[in-house]
Amino acid sequence: RAMKPYQLSDEMERVLHDQSVVGAAAWNRLFDETVASLVFTIDGEDLPLEAAANKLSEQDRDTREAAAREIARVLRENTSLFARVHNTLAKDKEIEDRWRKMPTPQTGRHLSNHVEAEVVEALRNAVVAAYPKLSHRYYALKAKWLGLETMQIWDRNAPLPIEDDKLVDWTAAQEMVLSAYAEFSPEMAEIAKPFFTKGWIDAAVKPGKAPGAFAHPTVTTVHPYVMLNYLGKPDDVMTLAHELGHGVHQVLAAQQGELLSSTPLTLAETASVFGEMLTFRKLLAAAKTPQERKVLLAGKVESMINTVVRQIAFYDFECKLHAARAEGELTPDQINAIWMSVQGESLGPVFEFMDGYETFWSYIPHFVHSPFYVYAYAFGDGLVNALYAVYEEGDPEFQAKYFDMLRAGGSKHHTELLAPFGLDASDPKFWDKGLSMISAMIDELEAMED
Repeated sequence: RAMKPYQLSDEMERVLHDQSVVGAAAWNRLFDETVASLVFTIDGEDLPLEAAANKLSEQDRDTREAAAREIARVLRENTSLFARVHNTLAKDKEIEDRWRKMPTPQTGRHLSNHVEAEVVEALRNAVVAAYPKLSHRYYALKAKWLGLETMQIWDRNAPLPIEDDKLVDWTAAQEMVLSAYAEFSPEMAEIAKPFFTKGWIDAAVKPGKAPGAFAHPTVTTVHPYVMLNYLGKPDDVMTLAHELGHGVHQVLAAQQGELLSSTPLTLAETASVFGEMLTFRKLLAAAKTPQERKVLLAGKVESMINTVVRQIAFYDFECKLHAARAEGELTPDQINAIWMSVQGESLGPVFEFMDGYETFWSYIPHFVHSPFYVYAYAFGDGLVNALYAVYEEGDPEFQAKYFDMLRAGGSKHHTELLAPFGLDASDPKFWDKGLSMISAMIDELEAMED
């Protein structure tokens, strides 16, 4: 019913659908095939994108710099093609939106997310206003830990000097995540276990395999699948906890049937981010030394900044890109300039940006596959932080309410789902509550310096 005002005639809808195979879908495919075929040569080794980007979080600074410069070199060689993909898809979207009489480029995403534009705007404004007390403050602290006056882009995801670079093997990661799930609810661990025992996870890194990670529910009568690229870093353990959260959510929501099982993107990240938070809290509680606690807290803050600050900066980039494309075709340099304007604002004054970083927009798949998807990550993180605060307050019925929320799939609006927890996403204070959780962790890290 929400989509009804924007629907065209059956004949027009059929034409758009048939045309998409050689239109948007073909450009999506070109992008995917191009990214999967890119080869990055670092220290004499030929690597796909995922493995090359992984080098940006190596302990050795020279290795990180070499990786950043090689990624920039390869992306620059392909920027014209990526600019063509973005120009074409943004124009394709503008044409379809115009025919459908969508008031803004974001309207279609908000409708499919079952979320009001004002709620997204409140989220976006809350995060942008919090940049100085979140990312700017954290990265200034990190520069101090790394002994740097200014940070380069290859230092953003650098491990701390005190960080142990030992890897977590697959069996240990499995045990870690399942036990964190079981402590919250044995039922949650039981749902997650078959993903390991029945081979529903593809975790090995292989040539030609797509970068990133996802969980896919296939159809409601069959179990979901999880794909990730597991390299054994603590971040990979969190990715595993995240994707398994999706898997649990998809299993529980399957009872809603094909039409209502899939959640809007704003709620799709709930179980995944909650699963991550459970795993993180378990690790934090087990920390034996202040140093270990510091490393864990810093890792979590960094992850939340990547999820909240970085994704809202991505959202701003897309908003500016689509607005500029409406005025005419964009050159690669114009797209680069839009990217740099949001990166400088979100990361803060401690950063210097190397030549070549301006092309790093070009490999991010969400801009191509799901325009304006990215704010859903920040929405999910803020929502989970608020939910976790309720859980920590000791609501005895929290687990039951939480499972009801996951079982609802896409059958209920966010206001209806959050009401049992006493939460309301349309209230600007709701977002501040989530952001203050990140801020409190940075407070603790700053206190450790004194």
